[in-house]
Amino acid sequence: MVKVLGVCVVALLCRLAVAQTEPTMEEISARLTPNDLKADVSFLASDLLQGRASPSQGLDVAAEYIAAQFRRAGLEVAGDDGYFQTAWYDSVTPNFAGMELTLKTTKTRIKAQTQSITLQQAFSNDFTRVAVFKDWSTDWESLAAVHSEEVRGKVLVLDLPDANTIMTISKKRAIINRLEPVLLILPRSQSPGNTAAGLCEIPCPSSPRVIYISDDAIWAALRSEKREFSDATISVHIPPPGVVRVKLHNVLGVLRGADPVLRNTYVLVTAHYDHLGTKGNGGSDCIYNGANDNASGTASVIEIANALAALPIRPKRSIVFLTFFGEELGLLGSRYYASHPVFPIGSTVADVNLEQLGRTDSDGTANVDLVNVTGYDFSTLTDVFRKTGEDSGLRVVKAEKLNERYFGASDNQALADVGIPAHTLSVGYFFPDYHQSGDRWPKLDYNNLAKVDRTIALSVFRVANSIAMPEWNKDIPCTRMYIKARQASRGIGSQ
Repeated sequence: MVKVLGVCVVALLCRLAVAQTEPTMEEISARLTPNDLKADVSFLASDLLQGRASPSQGLDVAAEYIAAQFRRAGLEVAGDDGYFQTAWYDSVTPNFAGMELTLKTTKTRIKAQTQSITLQQAFSNDFTRVAVFKDWSTDWESLAAVHSEEVRGKVLVLDLPDANTIMTISKKRAIINRLEPVLLILPRSQSPGNTAAGLCEIPCPSSPRVIYISDDAIWAALRSEKREFSDATISVHIPPPGVVRVKLHNVLGVLRGADPVLRNTYVLVTAHYDHLGTKGNGGSDCIYNGANDNASGTASVIEIANALAALPIRPKRSIVFLTFFGEELGLLGSRYYASHPVFPIGSTVADVNLEQLGRTDSDGTANVDLVNVTGYDFSTLTDVFRKTGEDSGLRVVKAEKLNERYFGASDNQALADVGIPAHTLSVGYFFPDYHQSGDRWPKLDYNNLAKVDRTIALSVFRVANSIAMPEWNKDIPCTRMYIKARQASRGIGSQ
């Protein structure tokens, strides 16, 4: 009788093990706590790390900390140096004093004031080229496919409306790059800031150089001439910058999937771990600690990895936990990964990017028990978060207009550009102390952060455990370029 009972118990346990195809929210909650998140954020956003600028010693310390947490979780190493993907860059300091830009037409010749010139990335060059003025509303895909000779090898001038920023131009960057202008000129109001130095991947990419101009006389002439612009030329003199070679790191580890075939496909969980460093002449207020932006996202990647790795079950697909350098300088780390992928882009089914998850005093209200998704309708990935949110009591929110505008504002854009269905999740889009020295760790709501992260963790498991892959929404015009990139990455001809 005892033997029979024992056999029945074993059989029951086996059936239960087979029946449990995903973790429960209780299992995840036991392994993902507010205190764990607070411990991570308080270290990453401490004064010791001096704001984690790219590059800096503080950024390197943060990378070592992230790698140590991946090691603690038992993730497989995946980089060229343990948990690190190494990226070599030139840190270049522009020679602003020697810069010149001159606009010449049949009616006028105007030399821009030197202090009105800003570079997105330091470079040197001397040329005089024909200028082409294009509206922001231009059908860029048609231009690239049919009339690219209008722009190739010329100076492309874009007068962006006030509603647009340099963040939104990243949505069209891939198409503009294909047009191959020698220079892209934007209004100074769109500049991310005139920093003394920039980073250039070695070798420097061939994408168009970007200059921001605030000179009133230049823009008055450009705007008045744009309907009859065929005779306009722009001459540029950019002296050679100072150059110092630096080494930067993306940090990544892998939770290997259980299915013998699908384990060779991947779901990315990402966040940027850099911030703005220090500004000013000293004192605690000179440190831009970046607690919500984006120690909160980095801590979330760490603790979601730890929680899922500690479970007794594995999803079918592998999950890659990945943190990027250089987001604040123009998505540098994510663009580096997209062009130097550790795992094949065609085998990567989704990217879940995490940013600004800790502050609930966002968007002018109390953002509790909710999470926003950028590009809400762009892919079927949102459906998974929405369903899991219904199960966990977390609202998955579509902020009208903002969800599309901010799709290009974080590292998900770099992964989307190569075709991976990719979205950023955040608690809010605007929060007090954004890019200010007051973004410090005590201001985060760690109980809410833990609730958000638990829902994300279960959503990621479900995506990784599903045979079906997330797909771009074919009914939205702006996803056409991502669909084409997806087909190319998987060796599928355009349809």
